[in-house]
Amino acid sequence: MSTFDKRADAFEGSFAMGSELAFKATARRDKLLGQWAAEKLGLAGDIAEDYTKKIVQTDLEEPGDEQIFGRISKDFSDAGIQQSEHQIRRTMRELMAVAKKEIAEEA
Repeated sequence: MSTFDKRADAFEGSFAMGSELAFKATARRDKLLGQWAAEKLGLAGDIAEDYTKKIVQTDLEEPGDEQIFGRISKDFSDAGIQQSEHQIRRTMRELMAVAKKEIAEEA
C-alpha cells in the first residue's frame, strides 16, 4: 500500500467518524432543544417527553436546522409564547455546543 493510499484511507476513516459524530451531536442537540421548547410551552412529564421525541423525529424526517426552527417557531406562535427568531436560533447554537461537548466527553 502506497503512502497516498494510506493517507486516503485515513482521510476516509476520519470523514466517516466526523459524520457519525456530527449526526450524534445533532440528535443530542435536537433532544435538548425539544426539552427546552417543551419547558417554554409548559409541558411536563410524558407530554414533554413525547414533544421532545417529535422534535427529534422532525429532523430525522427532514434533516436541517430550518425544519426544526420552523416547527418550534410555529409551536411557540400557536401557544402565544414570545420567542424571537434570534432567541430560538441562539438557543439552537448554544445547545449544539453543549451536545458536542457531551459527545466529546463520552468518547
